[in-house]
Amino acid sequence: AGALRHAAGVSFYPSKNLGAMADAGAVTTNDDTLADKLRHLRNYGSKVRYQNDCLGMNSRLSELQAAFLRAKLPKLGEWNARRAGLARDYFAGLRGSGDLALPHVPAWADPVWHLFVVRTARREALQKHLAATGVGTQVHYPVPPHLSRAYAGAGWKRADFPLAEKFAGEVLSLPIGPHISREQVAHVCASVRGFFAQA
Repeated sequence: AGALRHAAGVSFYPSKNLGAMADAGAVTTNDDTLADKLRHLRNYGSKVRYQNDCLGMNSRLSELQAAFLRAKLPKLGEWNARRAGLARDYFAGLRGSGDLALPHVPAWADPVWHLFVVRTARREALQKHLAATGVGTQVHYPVPPHLSRAYAGAGWKRADFPLAEKFAGEVLSLPIGPHISREQVAHVCASVRGFFAQA
């Protein structure tokens, strides 16, 4: 992913496919000048200790987090393959369930399935039903950015981005990860189908 554009940011948040044990991340670039500037910014805006040339931050990856990532990296391909298999099980087990919209995967894409996000107009009821059957879910993200306080100064209002608002009210992330078994995915699928069968 880091070679697709001029520069890319990668999150190593603990729940990511390649996650550290705490907040962590990296930036990749093929531009030496930009790389030098990023190194400068991540270290308080300083190239020489105690000499701050610009506004920067303390944003260095710690050696401990790097060690965790290095130990996990050899397993990433296997873990991603496992996620892909679980996603296939979800597609097979959930297709045709009520108004449930499954993720769209373009023919050219090969997702690594950090999340498996479905959509339904009955999200809250489905989430409650799944919780009652022992299935944990999460909503990523319930407030579209244009309606958040961070963008209040932009002047955007409700209905300015109707698809973003619709999706924010419908998305539901189902459990996925290398720690999930195929039997657990089958249980999730059965619970989802059971919910829609009651309608």
